[in-house]
Amino acid sequence: MSLNVPYQRNAELRAIVYRIDSSEALSALWTASNITAIDRMHINDHGPVHIKIMTNIALKLLRLLVGGGVEPSVVKDHGLRVEDAEVVVVVGSVLHDVGHVIHRENHELLSLILAAPLVDELLGDTYDRRTATILKGEILHAIYAHQRSIAPLTIEAGVVKVADALDMESGRARIPFSMGEPSIHSVSAMAIQSVTIGEGESKPIKITILMSNSAGIFQLDNLLREKLKHSTIAPYVEIVAEVTAEEKRIVERFSIDREGS
Repeated sequence: MSLNVPYQRNAELRAIVYRIDSSEALSALWTASNITAIDRMHINDHGPVHIKIMTNIALKLLRLLVGGGVEPSVVKDHGLRVEDAEVVVVVGSVLHDVGHVIHRENHELLSLILAAPLVDELLGDTYDRRTATILKGEILHAIYAHQRSIAPLTIEAGVVKVADALDMESGRARIPFSMGEPSIHSVSAMAIQSVTIGEGESKPIKITILMSNSAGIFQLDNLLREKLKHSTIAPYVEIVAEVTAEEKRIVERFSIDREGS
């Protein structure tokens, strides 16, 4: 799978994304993650499509923040470059959910087990030993801190956390929904028509969300608000959400059998 991320003169990012796109191990992990998520647990997509969308969102969020005067943490704390912060965000994004191949529960911690050697492989010889060691720690922090209850300590980790929640357009719910397993997660995801990310008027980032049905509020309240609140980038983000025109019916009928009552 090709991530199709815009490099913008970032030679290190270009080399690392080439390794990501060429990695058979990563491709297998993303596919297996979706087997756990969709086939076994009947929840939303956590495979390669999610990774591609979420990684591009994360990189866009970081660049908007930098454009708005926000300094990435690896720049502020370690004297590295904005380009290195982009590497942290991209590698953290592509590896954040690989723990699903083991289990959904505590997948953030499980992802760390699988991600650690993969980070070494993806960074390769792109950086000197000191820089690679710093970046590895920052990447693993971003993976760990995408857990809802964990407060990220860096701008980059906050970006990964929020980007994960912003992959919420209806396409992400279609696979579990079409399997005949509607849940509040899939129904609310189907209600999200579009998510637009751009420059804000008073803040670096403005997120505009259009919904076909107010069920989408569950996605905003239960997922996005919580992740944004427990992130480092909340002060730099404004969110506008609205239901467009007449509400669209998502589910015709829902019943609970005797065993589930």
